Amino acid sequence: MKYEFIVPDMTCGHCVNTLKESILSVAPQATVTGDPATHWLSIDNVDDAPALMMAMQQAGYSPRRV
Repeated sequence: MKYEFIVPDMTCGHCVNTLKESILSVAPQATVTGDPATHWLSIDNVDDAPALMMAMQQAGYSPRRV
């Protein structure tokens, strides 16, 4: 399943990498794509949206599911 998020505090490539690491820690099979210019984060090949949200929040970000 594919999930898309707006992450207002994702502002640079380092932020995208931090989010990828946190997401992959709970969903190693996930494909993560982020665009800091638009604050858009796309996550594919996962089934558990609440776990994704928790991982991103624990990394210090405020995702909003689209």
